[in-house]
Amino acid sequence: MFDKNATPDCEIPMKIHEYQGKEILSRFGVPVPRGIPAFSVDEAVAAAEKLGGPVWVVKAQIHAGGRGKGGGVKVAKSIDDVRRLASEILGMQLKTHQTGPQGQKVNRLYIEDGADIQKEYYVSVVTDRGTQKIAFIASSEGGMDIEEVAHSTPEKIITVFIDPLAGLTDAQAQEIADGIGMPADSQAQAKDIFKKLYQCYMETDASLVEINPLNRDGKGNVIALDAKFNFDANALFRHPEIVAYRDLDEEDPAEIEASKFDLAYIQLDGNIGCLVNGAGLAMSTMDTIKLFGGEPANFLDVGGGATAEKVTEAFKIMLKNPDVKGILVNIFGGIMKCDTIADGVITACKAVNLNVPLVVRMKGTNEDLGKKMLAESGLPIIAADSMAEAATKIVAAVA
Repeated sequence: MFDKNATPDCEIPMKIHEYQGKEILSRFGVPVPRGIPAFSVDEAVAAAEKLGGPVWVVKAQIHAGGRGKGGGVKVAKSIDDVRRLASEILGMQLKTHQTGPQGQKVNRLYIEDGADIQKEYYVSVVTDRGTQKIAFIASSEGGMDIEEVAHSTPEKIITVFIDPLAGLTDAQAQEIADGIGMPADSQAQAKDIFKKLYQCYMETDASLVEINPLNRDGKGNVIALDAKFNFDANALFRHPEIVAYRDLDEEDPAEIEASKFDLAYIQLDGNIGCLVNGAGLAMSTMDTIKLFGGEPANFLDVGGGATAEKVTEAFKIMLKNPDVKGILVNIFGGIMKCDTIADGVITACKAVNLNVPLVVRMKGTNEDLGKKMLAESGLPIIAADSMAEAATKIVAAVA
């Protein structure tokens, strides 16, 4: 039985729902509207009655942006409206620009007090690897069209880089408030929110915290109307309270299965399965497959601690995808020795009774021994010496 509280794989950031993000923001003192999660239509109605109205927002809860444009966020002005909208949204396949054409089934709702929306801003905090600082990104043009703002009018988005040793200074908070044109009577509130948002980002080991929109109402009050969090999965062992938020319904079953074996796996739309050690090499392998006219069926990084068991499980996971017509194994033996991978590949081929073409390219530590083991295995493994040769052979094999 899979433990939902187990830490997700180290390569894939953990996501949570909007209502969970607002719970976290609230703990750090960031103002959010009152709201209650609901898992059924009756619970949605009860939540609306408890909140009291007179206006509510019925919100689909999925791990994707663009819910409003996709029809997953609706305003209700009566209890009957809440019941009708909850019935429509709960269970729907919500399609947004982040879900893909298949959409994501809505299993949870969030019933929230309606807000007096006068001016929407955008704020987010993310780590900038280039400067080794924390980037605080903000815009005066928050709301559903923020991606279009970034594309068409990037000058309306400001970025302030924060030294993590110094934290967000008063001067930087003022710079952000001025940069997004926050009116003077709301600046004190906004700067307080910016500081609390930064504190929240740092103390939860988040990799992204985003509020879109941050609303200023007609009375000048500033409040977070949405919340998006991604967390650095390498740090989740320090945050069992965040791991408890994990929603397996929002994750691909194959990715959940892979995480049991510390495999970083993401399914894609192609037909060539990829098994690689190292995320960077995995990305370049997929690029090379595409360069030679193929389409990768997955990202799969077995990491530096692969065993025969892990490689076997990796093969099983890849082959559960009916679209996979061939597999490319690309190994650079540094920490991971080529003979260990060869042993894993041979064991895996026998365990799954492999019936699709397999191309193996390996370089590095114990390379000659690994190649010898593959050659003497009696299995129909196609050897390749370079990435270009490997990609050419697997693309030809699945054609």
